[in-house]
Amino acid sequence: MVGRVSVPAPRGGGNATAPAAPRLAHIAAQAKVSEATASRVLNGKAGVAAGTRQRVLAALDVLGYERPVRLKQRSAGLIGLLTPELTNPIFPAFAQVIEQTLAGHGYTPLLCTQIPGGATEDELVEQLVERGVDGIVFLSGLHSDLSSDPARYEALTARSVPYVLVNGYNEAVTAPFVSTDDRAAAQMAVTHLRELGHIRVGLAVGPVRYVPSHRKREGFIEATGSADLIQHTLFSVEGGQAAAGSLLDAGCTGVVCGSDMMALGVIRAARDRGLRVPEDVSVVGYDDSPLTPFTDPPLTTVRQPVQAMATAAVGALLEEIRGSAVAVGRTEFVFQPELVVRGSTGQVRA
Repeated sequence: MVGRVSVPAPRGGGNATAPAAPRLAHIAAQAKVSEATASRVLNGKAGVAAGTRQRVLAALDVLGYERPVRLKQRSAGLIGLLTPELTNPIFPAFAQVIEQTLAGHGYTPLLCTQIPGGATEDELVEQLVERGVDGIVFLSGLHSDLSSDPARYEALTARSVPYVLVNGYNEAVTAPFVSTDDRAAAQMAVTHLRELGHIRVGLAVGPVRYVPSHRKREGFIEATGSADLIQHTLFSVEGGQAAAGSLLDAGCTGVVCGSDMMALGVIRAARDRGLRVPEDVSVVGYDDSPLTPFTDPPLTTVRQPVQAMATAAVGALLEEIRGSAVAVGRTEFVFQPELVVRGSTGQVRA
């Protein structure tokens, strides 16, 4: 039998005197746990796994209930999270999972976003270090730019600040890296288009100095045997639109893109020419941003395993913080992407 539990009223109003049992049932159902387990968590009792406890707390948040005071824990420490701009949906997707995972371990995340004209990565790092952060997660930072000076990260190591680097391996930096297999991503996109009958396939990707772009370029060349139909441009809708002009002029009927945002730019450019997607031009994106299933047409893309990568990044960072990292020196954890076929690719027209 499940005991009574005090469940706070929903935020924004609600009847605070309503019976607790239905609310407990809703919380348990949302967290996918038994009512007895939900009751133990809400009453602050021991004997519940950390992951289960986190699901119950997340259910409270999703359903709009305030957490009881007794459930509010002291932070285990501060973790900085440095991201590029947030207009590309893939970066908020990473940030959300990383923050949720950190919170599940008791850490408080500090999100730092770089914006044009704002603080630089080095300035943000200095501010985080001054605030005594326990570690830093770098998401597609300067470590991914082969033209940048990697000494900034070695200096961070010398200051005994643990960190982990996501998407952008640099052999000059001794740290854990978490990456998507960008070579495989380009190869599976080309293979998909070739299976649909497309012979002239182009690549629209970001500047070659960035590690993910460089690796996608390598994978594309391995799959096609040529670098003739590659356009390096900006990781944006406008960049994709600019690259599409040259690729469509070259007779490409299929275009592989370095991001979903670039893919939307390619689709825009095709339509400006009176071409239809996928009847005349097939387009493959990269990332599988949350909104890609709802684009017109729904975008075929190569999915980054955000959940697995973010979890691994936090795990590697916590190992560094605890001083119990199993690997000494630089280690790159490479995750396999997944092709998600939707409506932006189709059979080539005769």
